[in-house]
Amino acid sequence: MIKLITPLPRQVSVAVSGGPDSMAALDFICRGGRDVRVLHFDHGTQHATTARAFLEAHCRVSGLDLVVSGLRRERGPKESLEEYWRTERIRFFREQSGHGPIVTAHHLDDAVEWWIFTSLHGAPRVMPTENPETGVIRPFLATEKSALLDWCEKKGVPYVDDPSNNSRDHMRNRVRHDIVPQALLVNPGLKKVVRKKISGSHANLGEVV
Repeated sequence: MIKLITPLPRQVSVAVSGGPDSMAALDFICRGGRDVRVLHFDHGTQHATTARAFLEAHCRVSGLDLVVSGLRRERGPKESLEEYWRTERIRFFREQSGHGPIVTAHHLDDAVEWWIFTSLHGAPRVMPTENPETGVIRPFLATEKSALLDWCEKKGVPYVDDPSNNSRDHMRNRVRHDIVPQALLVNPGLKKVVRKKISGSHANLGEVV
């Protein structure tokens, strides 16, 4: 099941990478009859060209407005690649915040990774459901990634896989592929723990098949 933390307004922008998570979220939201605009950030990687072309074609066929942005400055000498991309995405989202909230496809598995990542840095935190500063909301935080993949399969939603998601060069992938599986062996109910923390911080947790 796809679980929504909060009802979505009629007018939204959806941040879409072209991967299964964001494509499932986009399809789910579009089926609700909302006024949807697609936002895509081009990270300038080898895969980015494929993802951008895929989304341009998809939005053209689907009749969706697409706004694309990319990197506008040089990476700082002490700035990690992940920090560089994140600050540039935030800049893009701030610029586009006038068309209703910006929906991202962050899901429960992401929230578990974030909980572990912040714990390893000494300050465990629940992934926030919204960021008023950027206009971003994360309504799918109670939904497992498997439900989004299942949605793509059942609804025939196309997507493209980013091969960099399997690379250990990025810290988030080390947490995802190496630490999370071990943490789930120690505590198989970890996802329930994090979901409870998320639902406890937001009273309007609901479910949609």
